[in-house]
Amino acid sequence: MTRTYYEGMEDQLSALGLVLNCTVLWNTLYTNRALEQLRAQGYPVLDADAQRLSAFIRTHIGIDGHYAFHLPDLGGTHRPLRDPDAHESD
Repeated sequence: MTRTYYEGMEDQLSALGLVLNCTVLWNTLYTNRALEQLRAQGYPVLDADAQRLSAFIRTHIGIDGHYAFHLPDLGGTHRPLRDPDAHESD
């Protein structure tokens, strides 16, 4: 299958690659933090199980809609992990 080349195609592919890399990095960092928190709370998290986790999880990403990029100043820290016992407001 081939598609016609058009101006700017490389830029779009580069941007898509950047978004994918950022998503994988974000997921890796926060999955690791969640595993560390579970271990600190005494849950038996085996390294063999953690190695099977994929950094390409994406169900939490909403690709449709409007986006605002006014981010709060976090002072160089991570945002807090979600409390699994808290009720989510959708």
